[in-house]
Amino acid sequence: MTKPMTKPVDTQWLDRDMSLLAFNARVLHWAQKPDAPLLERLRYLTIVSSNLDEFFEVRAALYTSLAKPKADLSLIDAQAQASLSLVAHNLVDTQYAIYNDVLLPALAKEGIRVVSHSERTLAQQRWVKALFEREVRPLLLPVGLDPAHPFPQVANKSLNFIVRLSGHDAFGRENEIAIVKVPRSLPRFIRIPDSLSGKRTLFVSISSVIRAHLKDLFPGRTVGDFSQFRVTRHSDLSVDEEDVKNLRTALRQGLVHRNYGQAVRLEVSAGCADFLVDLLLRQFELPASALYRVHGPVNLVRLGQLIDLVDQPKWLFPRYEASFPHQLPANMPIFERLKAGDVLIHQPYESFDGVLAFLREAVNDPAVLAIKQTIYRTGSDSVLMELLRLAVQRGKEVTVVVELKARFDEEANINWAEKLEYIGAQVVYGVVGLKTHAKMLLVSRREGRSICRYAHLSTGNYNPRTARLYTDLSYLTRNPKLTQDIEAVFGLLANQSRIPRLNKLVLAPFALQRSLIDLVDATAKAAAAGQASRIILKMNTLTDDKLMEALVRASQAGVAVDLIIRGACMLPAQRQGFTDNIRVRSIIGRFLEHSRVFYFQTGTQETLYLSSADWMSRNMLRRVELAWPVEDPALRQRVVDECLTTYLHDTVDAWLMHPDGHYTLAGAARSRSSGKSKPAVGAQGKLMAKYSAKA
Repeated sequence: MTKPMTKPVDTQWLDRDMSLLAFNARVLHWAQKPDAPLLERLRYLTIVSSNLDEFFEVRAALYTSLAKPKADLSLIDAQAQASLSLVAHNLVDTQYAIYNDVLLPALAKEGIRVVSHSERTLAQQRWVKALFEREVRPLLLPVGLDPAHPFPQVANKSLNFIVRLSGHDAFGRENEIAIVKVPRSLPRFIRIPDSLSGKRTLFVSISSVIRAHLKDLFPGRTVGDFSQFRVTRHSDLSVDEEDVKNLRTALRQGLVHRNYGQAVRLEVSAGCADFLVDLLLRQFELPASALYRVHGPVNLVRLGQLIDLVDQPKWLFPRYEASFPHQLPANMPIFERLKAGDVLIHQPYESFDGVLAFLREAVNDPAVLAIKQTIYRTGSDSVLMELLRLAVQRGKEVTVVVELKARFDEEANINWAEKLEYIGAQVVYGVVGLKTHAKMLLVSRREGRSICRYAHLSTGNYNPRTARLYTDLSYLTRNPKLTQDIEAVFGLLANQSRIPRLNKLVLAPFALQRSLIDLVDATAKAAAAGQASRIILKMNTLTDDKLMEALVRASQAGVAVDLIIRGACMLPAQRQGFTDNIRVRSIIGRFLEHSRVFYFQTGTQETLYLSSADWMSRNMLRRVELAWPVEDPALRQRVVDECLTTYLHDTVDAWLMHPDGHYTLAGAARSRSSGKSKPAVGAQGKLMAKYSAKA
């Protein structure tokens, strides 16, 4: 047994934001993998850029404020802020080094190039000039700055140019600074016609097109220094729910202002003149640490357009066709199948079409009387939401709990809420002050003289698009105790009435944190008594103090703890005298790991829960979240085999945490068969092969 800790545990936790940046460094590794398809490597670069955008939009406002003069530095460790800034800058520098030194040459080798103005032939320059005059210039309106023309509003993450001019304007004045805002409607990359490209695939960027013709926008003036720039703004909507009469209206009004929140980051071209940099930093009230000089486009996310325009399957992952859930026979109604037992669907290896088939059957079944569902993220174009609209039109009672505060999906959810309300669905927005993150679908069906309930629970969102990219577990059941619990939770969300003691479900913010702590502590007691004990947890994020403290206690009691944490993890692994028995690994693969699985062994008893919740304080205390047990021995073993054991043996996509919080690749092990070396296969690859065989 390890020596009990003597230091306060909160002084031993890893920094959450550093852990988030470390996660993005692991994702960025995919952009450097020579064995990964070329365009997919480019896609991983865009994913990291998108993740960093969100990091700055949500996490950076406090750091930026505290870096300003006269800030109250007592709120944060100044050294920690400086270290975080350094790591963020280094990560961005690495991104652009990969883009310029690795990916662009690799693309050029395959005949794919983004051609700068100086590299274009005369014929290509004439074509670009015509493009500029025809499709770009009519949408641009440069603004010269003077007392009557103050610095224009610059939207969050928009592309802009700042230009320094010499000479006099039409009125004889020397206003020397102008701003050119580039509309979002303009494509960021345009393909040069084949007739001008030879046998290559050539593109021009919109920034290059505008840069080459800046002088045309300022007749009679001389263009001097100029630079593209982009401002990232704090974008986390904050609404006082206790003080608004209509949450939907308040959020819609807030969306109008989101694009113009507090500036937190400024990106400029690497060669931007110091005079222009200083002007922009003053304008947006930013410290020097918020400045990022980049060697390339200021928005790498838009490179995703380039991937779509190239459209070459040979440079993409081989197409994977998910099998239809093997527990759902094609010739048997799902309601009949559920009478024989629960069904588990492992997405994306098995298709989300199984969930849609369940809902479609409910919509088309005259015996179905009511459908209730929670919506957190479903997308702006959703087959599932159209099915709910059809259910209303067919006279079924449809209740939808729409979480309006789902970050960056607020507008789509507001639009769906309005559409459903318009045709007669009952739409509610959950509980004031809490986000509804639980994923539930409940169907009430008349069978003889009674009403029978059927339900779907999930670790992920009701989003058919992301269901092809995220690993999640869907659970279909007719279990009366479980469906009764789900009905009670829907009642809580609709009218906030007290709910009875639940049979199977564990619900946050009431009992989930406490129940998980009890399960962890039970393993510690078993270990202290010399009984078998084990904890294996799979989730996206681990940052909750109380839950981490419980894991430390269990570890120090001798429990073997394996954590499969994709993203941020504040609990250090195998730190001597503190977490000797805790191992942490992160899986970064083709699919985004998203399922939450909690396994506990206490003596001879095995307990396994699936959940919508990560182990974060917000999930435990400020959200409506669910965890439910998998009690069928065969299904429980399937989850253990596919979601835990397989991942613990991954030596391809797995990263292992060291005591100081840094990660290294587990290493691609080689198996030998018939004297020949075979490449190792990661957990995701094994599951793809398994379910392809089932298909």
